[in-house]
Amino acid sequence: MRFVRFPLLCATALASTPAFAEAAADAAFDAAEPRQIVVTGARGESSTATKTDTPIIETPQPITVIDDELYLAQGAISVSDTLNYVSGVTANPYGPDSRVDGAFVRGINALQFRDGMRDVFSYYASIRSDPYNFDQVELVRGPASVLFGQGSLGGIINLVSKRPEFESGGELSVRYGSHDRKEVLADVTGGLTDTIAGRVVARLRDSGTQTDFVADDRAMISPSVTFAPSPDTELTLIGLYQEDDSGSTSQFLPLVGTILPNPNGKLPNDLFVGKPGWDRYDGRLLQGTALFEQRFGEAVQLNLKARYIDSDVTYFTHYANSYSNPANPYLDPDQRMIGLYSEGSVARMEIFSSDNNVQVDFNTGASVEHVLLAGVDYSWNRVRKTGGFGFEMIDIYDIDYNALSDYGGGLPQPTTSSDIEQEQIGFYLQDQVRLFDRASLVLGVRHDLAESHAAGVEQYDASATSFRAGVIAEVIDGVSPFFSYTESFEPVSGITSSGAALTPKTGRQFEAGVKFHPLDSIIVTVTGYRIEESGRPIDDPNSDNQDHKIQVDGVVSKGVEFEGNAALPGDLNLIANLSYNEAEIEGTGQQLDNVPKFNASLWGTRRFALSEDASLLIGSGVRHVGKNRSFGPAFPDGIVTPAFTLVDAFAELSIDRWSFAINATNLFDKRYYSACLARGDCFMGSERNVFGTVSYHF
Repeated sequence: MRFVRFPLLCATALASTPAFAEAAADAAFDAAEPRQIVVTGARGESSTATKTDTPIIETPQPITVIDDELYLAQGAISVSDTLNYVSGVTANPYGPDSRVDGAFVRGINALQFRDGMRDVFSYYASIRSDPYNFDQVELVRGPASVLFGQGSLGGIINLVSKRPEFESGGELSVRYGSHDRKEVLADVTGGLTDTIAGRVVARLRDSGTQTDFVADDRAMISPSVTFAPSPDTELTLIGLYQEDDSGSTSQFLPLVGTILPNPNGKLPNDLFVGKPGWDRYDGRLLQGTALFEQRFGEAVQLNLKARYIDSDVTYFTHYANSYSNPANPYLDPDQRMIGLYSEGSVARMEIFSSDNNVQVDFNTGASVEHVLLAGVDYSWNRVRKTGGFGFEMIDIYDIDYNALSDYGGGLPQPTTSSDIEQEQIGFYLQDQVRLFDRASLVLGVRHDLAESHAAGVEQYDASATSFRAGVIAEVIDGVSPFFSYTESFEPVSGITSSGAALTPKTGRQFEAGVKFHPLDSIIVTVTGYRIEESGRPIDDPNSDNQDHKIQVDGVVSKGVEFEGNAALPGDLNLIANLSYNEAEIEGTGQQLDNVPKFNASLWGTRRFALSEDASLLIGSGVRHVGKNRSFGPAFPDGIVTPAFTLVDAFAELSIDRWSFAINATNLFDKRYYSACLARGDCFMGSERNVFGTVSYHF
């Protein structure tokens, strides 16, 4: 099976999504109003779960919308950080990672989308998205494959791009903080003519990290323009150029010397085991997005969207050989000398994706309203890599960096190469039925065709039909029970030890819960779920190469979640979360690696008026991540990573058009491990990070 790409490229050259969080964005740019921390209320809307603007209390699925003002107040410096205070989520499960964003949702890796289209494929072939570039982050827990095709079972993370507004406004900011972080940020928007609006979002950063010799430098600019010749027609074009010069904050330090004792003491948290000047994670990203929306009266709406991404990444790194003998990886009686792998790869990733649908609103009776959505989406990606491996030895307690080879500034020899190409096309149909303005029924079906080629050789050619059904009803005022059944189909990138590409994974979920919404400003969701997954990629226990995977069936994730959001009198906002998750391969009785069973968090902010032109906004939060366990041949009873609890704080003084803010994450500088794996390595948790920001709003 080969798809006809050219007609699809022509037919999907434009796209649209609804305008998100318009009120929040207006408030952010109103110089007369102090910044507001937005907490999602019962009447808040999200388009991610249904691809239509649907109130959260009418959607039979848990949805969390994190406004940019909220996650920036919480000190987020990465997309992963935006999920620190979300129920059912373990953000940064392997600690702060300067290479990729990551989050476990219900024990399963969540996929990242931008404006409803997936924007990350493969691994170490792209750079991290910048949270300053988005109006909000939406998390849909549970499968969403009927609409998105490639959505994972745990959920999807959708990043909502900042788009132009016709009301002029903006901000300019400078920032300084921990690890000599220096930044300049700008966000400016406004009307250029009566029918054209523009926006520019930019960041320039020069910074170190908590790991020695690892930078976190970035240059990002995202210009966009909206053409709205009439109230029924809107075209938005969004460009993005981003360049990162960084390295790997994940140093894969051995268990013996971190969580397990070594006679030479504990290895320092900031230890760097590579070659300064050679180790790097440098990337360049070019991206173009088109969003188009056309309304035909009150009943019909056409939505078209498309995106092209071109990404280059050079990734050179070192890591200790703690895998051959995880219980004692050292090569001398003094337990100091250890093997050191060097690995380099140069990757090129191209992505084209599109999503096109028509929405028709109609009634089949005085009290039966329908929103019918029919669409087709398409994605193509190609990832080409050239890599090389080397091996040396070091005294990890006294590394002689000068003695390490830099391979002439290039790849270790000999080199290997891979060329993997994937395509997917999906056809979907959904009907949202609103009954007596009291109950909502969602029915959906989707058919996918997917294929993968590695260096021109077909690796898989698969198809699947996925179903979705859900119902939610306000049985009494402010109480809405819901039930849903969803299925997933997800092509995955990667290879086995034999070089074969991984096949798509599938799954299904049953979920039931209730949404309490006594007021529009308060919503509490309690839910229970059971997920069954097949074809899950895990590390190949018979291979020393971390890129080699095997696929397993019978993965089950089940649990309960509590999430509460409230905007209370006195300018007090509260967010509370609690979740319990059991995720295991059936029959093993063992929790999946690095998946904690228990997470909890609490965040609150309050504003104090100081004068007519001045106010003080303060906030604080505490988040707890439960212990997790990892099993392997060297540790059949498992290695336990202890639980940890962190405190974050925030304060912002606003005076007329100026604001002075200070953020602190891990305020008390607790030292902890995010994950220690039985395969042999440990990952450091985030150290205290404090930064101050001065902004001028106009």
